[in-house]
Amino acid sequence: MTTSAPLHGLRVIDLSTVLAGPNCARYLADFGADVIKIERPDTGDSLRNMGWRDPRDESGIWWKLVNRNKRTIALDLKADADREVFLRLVKDADVLVENFRPGTLERLGLGPDTLHSINPRLVITRVTGFGQTGPYSARPGFASVAESMSGLAAISGEPDGPPMLPAIALTDEVTGIVAAFATMVALHSKTGQVVDVSLLESVFQIMGPLISVWSLRGEEQQRMGSQIPFTVPRGVYECSDGTFLGVSTSSDTVAKRVMALLGFEGDERFATFQGRVEHRDILHEAMQKWCATRTQQQAMDELERAEAAAGPILSMSDIAQDPHYSARDAIVSVDGTPMQGLLAKFSATPGLLKWAGRRADADGDDIRRNGWGHDDT
Repeated sequence: MTTSAPLHGLRVIDLSTVLAGPNCARYLADFGADVIKIERPDTGDSLRNMGWRDPRDESGIWWKLVNRNKRTIALDLKADADREVFLRLVKDADVLVENFRPGTLERLGLGPDTLHSINPRLVITRVTGFGQTGPYSARPGFASVAESMSGLAAISGEPDGPPMLPAIALTDEVTGIVAAFATMVALHSKTGQVVDVSLLESVFQIMGPLISVWSLRGEEQQRMGSQIPFTVPRGVYECSDGTFLGVSTSSDTVAKRVMALLGFEGDERFATFQGRVEHRDILHEAMQKWCATRTQQQAMDELERAEAAAGPILSMSDIAQDPHYSARDAIVSVDGTPMQGLLAKFSATPGLLKWAGRRADADGDDIRRNGWGHDDT
């Protein structure tokens, strides 16, 4: 195993705020990139004050996760001295991540043409609600808006209820991963360029073939609660002890084993996806009744013996005690704060979690003196 993380030596300026852009930079930092997080001197990144507080020091818990492994500096890009510090960093950077509304960097005199004149090989990853072009590009964009306009909300919820938004900042989380992937593709090209990533298109990408289904068949997926149109049984089912299971039969082999559990072994009505979908009500009701006569543990034991795909519905308190999460280091302690571990496990060049999100300007003096270098202390 090597001692260096895979992105060791990669220099990233994180000029973004809140979630999607900072998450992009976080994933790069997790695998060894040297990320310098730039914040406004007056207010800092608003994520510092969003959501839950750590009862030990009243700092933002979300901030500690999203901005882990980053060095921090406060710079006013309109002030000459701070602007000079920023431009020195740009000269030797590999990546700049920003999520201002389109045109904001240009109005600051720091658009891609200017930055590329200083550093032609710089990859500039621009994360916005709607992208750098198009009729909606100037609109403010948040995850909830992207989820509303991507088709996701339209298909989420119960059949007789309204559209629903996710209970987490799903689009921000997805877009962070998309932006990190796109940044690495651009770096692999060895060409300085702009990477244009939008919240809207990132979440639209996870909608599967639904736009093709509409275009070719004229069909809209309807709200179905926890069910989906192309496979059944699939959903959340209540057990006799008041707990719940998630069950999926999204392959013929798994479906065959579940059919046997439900007493339908050899029933040709349920031999194919199409046949099972045509008899949706029968199978959904059978799955409901089967779970209702078993505790969650009894149901899981039988499903596991049958090698069926199912899992208990876990809360965060359940996850905190779950042996699989523990064995996989999916939850780690960084500076005493429990949080998610690394996104992926590498066999030879793993990432490394060094510190949680730091206080504002924690590394400012060092960066002003040394730029991408470091004081020995």
